[in-house]
Amino acid sequence: MPRPRQSDIAKLAGVSQATVSVVLGGNRSGLRMAERTRLRVLAAAEQLGYVPDPVATRLASRHNSLLGVYTFKRTFPTNVADSYYPILVGVEEEAAALGQDLVLFTGARDHDAAELRRTRIADGCLFFGRHVPTDAVAPLVADGFPLVYIGRRDEPGIPYVGADYVTASAAVVRRLVGLGHRDIRYLREPDEAPSSADRERGVLDAARAAGLDVGVVRTDGPAPVRRWVEQGVTAVVVEETDTSAAYLSVRRAVEQAGLSVPHDLSLAVLGQPPDEDPAVTGFQVPRYEMGRAAVRLLVDLVTGAVTPDSPQAHRLLPCTPVPGRSVGAPNTANRQGS
Repeated sequence: MPRPRQSDIAKLAGVSQATVSVVLGGNRSGLRMAERTRLRVLAAAEQLGYVPDPVATRLASRHNSLLGVYTFKRTFPTNVADSYYPILVGVEEEAAALGQDLVLFTGARDHDAAELRRTRIADGCLFFGRHVPTDAVAPLVADGFPLVYIGRRDEPGIPYVGADYVTASAAVVRRLVGLGHRDIRYLREPDEAPSSADRERGVLDAARAAGLDVGVVRTDGPAPVRRWVEQGVTAVVVEETDTSAAYLSVRRAVEQAGLSVPHDLSLAVLGQPPDEDPAVTGFQVPRYEMGRAAVRLLVDLVTGAVTPDSPQAHRLLPCTPVPGRSVGAPNTANRQGS
């Protein structure tokens, strides 16, 4: 099926092709136009599934210094307690420093290709969220629309700025091993995401290097901490996600079992707890820095300074260790049979 043209939109809307060009170009000409005419043109374009050619659009209008921000969450993260909030702070500060304006696209509707087509009103768009509908993003990638995902992605052709969870997670396990822990459980949420895969890879890489077999438990329910301790487990490592469900499950189980951290059980989180308690051992995810770096990368993609397939279009930033006080030497009195 041929792609709809501006002439098709003009015919459906009952206006001239020049009017369509003015409306879809953002009415940069300064011409006065009835709002009902503009809305009729936009409705016709949406009905026909019109997608402007990104190259032609940029050649015609250069750049409007407008960057999009789209989140794959139902509610846009504006609460300071939200794990994504530092990303937005970094995005806003770097955009202001580079003279770019931002348009925020709420993810309240279905994340399909038609929904994501709205982002084309910007020069390029930043995307973030734990789960990404790859089929919806694919048309943007195929058309060469500049985009950057905040967080590592597996899909080819998607530039990203993420955190090096593999290295940071391995360092947490190596610290536990260095303290003498040999029976360790890793608790993570059951759903799949690149951030989860990277954390698990870091845990298992460090465990194998130490000759250990860390038990990986995937659950979104209560953590059987008491049973683990009775079996001789001396340390639990927990995945951090945007919900903090796994971490909160372990904390509740520790309290209900009347256990003391780190005397009875060492506890580390692969990231930071929801209250960012520095007493909890883990690492700091560079979300603020990721936001700033993502804006710089997107601007480079828009201007052509970087191409989507270049090494510079795929970056992982280091995580800062948080020593904390929630891990210590194993309490051998808790070991099974002692």
